[in-house]
Amino acid sequence: MSLFDQVKKQLNRDQIAHKLSLNNADQKEALRRRLRAMERDGQLMFDQRKGYQLIDPRSLVTGAVSIHSDGFGFVSNPDLEKDLFVHKNQLNAVFDGDIVEVLVDARSDRHNSYNKLIRVVERKTTQIVGQLKRNGKQFYLIPDNRKISHKIDVDGHSLLNAETGQYVNTEIVDYPNYRNNTLVKITEVLGNAQDADMDIKLALCRHGISGEWNEALLDHADTLGIDVSDNDKASRVDYRHLPFVTIDGSDAKDFDDAVYCEKTVSGDWRLMVAIADVSHYVQPDDALDVEAQQRATSIYFPGHVVPMLPEALSNGLCSLNPNVDRLVMVCDMTINPQGVMTQSTFTEGLIHSHARLTYDQAYAVIAKQGSRLARKVNETTPDVVPHIENLHSLFGVLIAARKQRGAIDFETQEFKFNLTKKRKIASISPVNRNDAHRMIEEFMLCANVSTAKFLDHHKIPSLFRVHGGPQAKKLTLLRAFLLERGLSLGGAEKPTQSDYHQLLNSIGHRSDASVIRTQLLRSQSQAEYTADNQGHFGLAYDAYAHFTSPIRRYPDLLTHRAIRAKIRSAGSQKGTPQSGMQRALSWFGLSKRSGKSLSTKSYPYDKAAIAALALHCSEQSRQANDVSREVENGLKCQYMEQFKGESFVGTISGVTSFGFFVELDQGIAEGLVHISSLASEGLTFDAGKQQLSNGKVCYVLGDNIEVVLNKVDMKQQKMDFTVLASVNTEVA
Repeated sequence: MSLFDQVKKQLNRDQIAHKLSLNNADQKEALRRRLRAMERDGQLMFDQRKGYQLIDPRSLVTGAVSIHSDGFGFVSNPDLEKDLFVHKNQLNAVFDGDIVEVLVDARSDRHNSYNKLIRVVERKTTQIVGQLKRNGKQFYLIPDNRKISHKIDVDGHSLLNAETGQYVNTEIVDYPNYRNNTLVKITEVLGNAQDADMDIKLALCRHGISGEWNEALLDHADTLGIDVSDNDKASRVDYRHLPFVTIDGSDAKDFDDAVYCEKTVSGDWRLMVAIADVSHYVQPDDALDVEAQQRATSIYFPGHVVPMLPEALSNGLCSLNPNVDRLVMVCDMTINPQGVMTQSTFTEGLIHSHARLTYDQAYAVIAKQGSRLARKVNETTPDVVPHIENLHSLFGVLIAARKQRGAIDFETQEFKFNLTKKRKIASISPVNRNDAHRMIEEFMLCANVSTAKFLDHHKIPSLFRVHGGPQAKKLTLLRAFLLERGLSLGGAEKPTQSDYHQLLNSIGHRSDASVIRTQLLRSQSQAEYTADNQGHFGLAYDAYAHFTSPIRRYPDLLTHRAIRAKIRSAGSQKGTPQSGMQRALSWFGLSKRSGKSLSTKSYPYDKAAIAALALHCSEQSRQANDVSREVENGLKCQYMEQFKGESFVGTISGVTSFGFFVELDQGIAEGLVHISSLASEGLTFDAGKQQLSNGKVCYVLGDNIEVVLNKVDMKQQKMDFTVLASVNTEVA
């Protein structure tokens, strides 16, 4: 029997003092302090009516707390079937993301929580960004993060000349307790609310991301120079005679991939994908590598990027600019007329890009040959035109193979934010994708697949990009949603890529096709990095890795190091130094794997290190997406403020118990129709059917609807709509 089972009795402080034979005031004061300390340390639980009681360790759960903007929170733990609800009065000293210990009470539910927060195990918030305010001689902070409701005092001795009303970044000096507020000191003055890019600065600070580079790292990058040295060109496979080209968006500033294609005498295709050799310049554990690893990815915003590497590398020495020599890692692939890769070789190469083309220019060459853009390409770079045509011909072969493979093609609409000089949205326009976009994407997929097979074949500890397919719970919700629309997804409990592909092909004519595609996409698992090859469900590949963007993704940089280390270790086994054409290695047709281990200097990663990097890179990738989305939502709210009171046509994109979300046509914005604005209709929420209904009127996911923009909340980044008219909401 445990101590807890033996001692269940609750005692107040006087009863405990009596049991301990404490009589004088000093002893009782010492007891009071000790009991409060034990309570703070999670050793005792205190109730004002019942007194102190030992805590049963079997009822304690440790997990991360997620705080809602309304103040309440949920504690998540992998061993729990569902998250634990915690009332906001339990979270006065807790920040979003903190690791906490909670005493679980079986009586708790979503609305009535008896779960008790015992203590904070680990603090995750160390910085707070917000607006500096003053009350008399006292300074305080209004947090930009809507999940922070605490009172924040600012140390008046560390203002850094910040002015009242300006946004500042701060470091927490003292965390809150039952006596004192949170105390912070200012570490950086960000500027005024109306300053350009303030929304980006705030988003980065909210997530603890630095948008700047320190001078030492910038100087380090500058020492690498602007041109490839003759020494660095030595022992490289020289591809400068081949008309490699880069094809990117018109606003691209860094070019990390170049392509070349030719038809061979045998009827096969030779596809070469050359990727900037960042790994030549950024060595394991040097200063640039440490910073790049921490960032793990570049972060993209409308008209702005926070790069993983300094611009001297990302836009200079490691950018495959036209008409200059550049170091590359090359994936040289042979693809048969059926679109099947039959051979693949990796080399350390040297190229000289013959042209920098935009997607529109490349598309004009292959589809609008008499156009002004096509004529300009013919006039300025005539030698690349036949090779662009070759690229497009191979693209047709690969697309046919893709369909045969059954890969899922979620063709989603992208939008471009056209910004003013003050970096606010002037207008939002759809991005028109063409065959040039899809062509380059398909070639990058080929190189990534070849890379994954290389890594897997040689059993090199490395990062794979995996996608596990639909989860059971999401699949159940999806099937219920489809059933309401007279649709079904094949494959029973384990649908295949072909099942998804078949359904997607059947809905193109439907008015609710966009919503159905969204639901199909949401049913999928989230792609992530892992140390183990588990395949990629959505792309229908047995193995997939990232190779094509080492300028902006750390996993790709790791992959380059792995390939280089393997190439060089294989060459050293032959007993002779490698010359240019010898510095190559294929994964096809090898009867056995090289038994020589990789150099720990060039590739110092074992399976444990790779597993840790997989987790870190996955987290950083998700965080980058979150930050980008926050900034875009803020820009959209600023843009939509001018349209308050105006009506819009949209589609119901989500239904909940508290209302439904509407995505406006053209995808410019999404907002909520709160159920309080529909109170007179007496609606009931049906989760299975994804609808709000009263028997006469029904609001269903995918319905077309006309709404009025009622309110824009800049701090919450939310828009509220009211219903003006419904196109198809009456119950039949």
